[in-house]
Amino acid sequence: MVYYFTSNVVDPSAFIYVGKDKFENEDLIKYGLEKDVWFHVDNLSSAHVYLRLRDGELWDNLPQPLLEDCAQLTKANSIEGNKRDNITVIYTPWSNLMKDGSMAAGQVSFHNSKLVRKVFVRQRENAIVNRLNKTRVEKFPDLMAEKEDFLKKKQREERKSRDELRAREKQEKREREQLKWQKEHAYDDLMSEENIQASSNHDRDPNFLDDFM
Repeated sequence: MVYYFTSNVVDPSAFIYVGKDKFENEDLIKYGLEKDVWFHVDNLSSAHVYLRLRDGELWDNLPQPLLEDCAQLTKANSIEGNKRDNITVIYTPWSNLMKDGSMAAGQVSFHNSKLVRKVFVRQRENAIVNRLNKTRVEKFPDLMAEKEDFLKKKQREERKSRDELRAREKQEKREREQLKWQKEHAYDDLMSEENIQASSNHDRDPNFLDDFM
């Protein structure tokens, strides 16, 4: 089971999801998406909290109210962290999570520690936690199918982008070739045999200059 929350401090609203337990977290780690951001209380046991980025949103430049929502929800879903003040929540892109067979259920490491950010949480803010809890929905998603659908959609979008790029490049090439041809043949009419003969003194009446006398 996965718990879904809606954060309405941004527009459009963002959604956050949390695994029920450490075994559920394994599936979230395995089937996360590239646009997911993982949150966890630093150095304490806590739920794995994920934020799904909205279009155009950057994980390392989140709106402060949204970051605070995620941090408060992470703190609230840590048995020990929820009791303490002055804790730190860490977050990183899902793609930076590293998992190997030697790790216990729910345990992760990172491919690149430089991609891990921290946010300080001074204390629990009940107003934030209560607001988020009112939006909670329990679901039993097919995470594997969701990821497959996401990857297929991504492939379609990438293919469409490649096709559009190729079409633009072909059009630009045609325009360059047309412009080049126009420059190279700009004087073709002036240099035609008929025009050359018409402007030549050859074959003219020997007295044609008399008109200018």
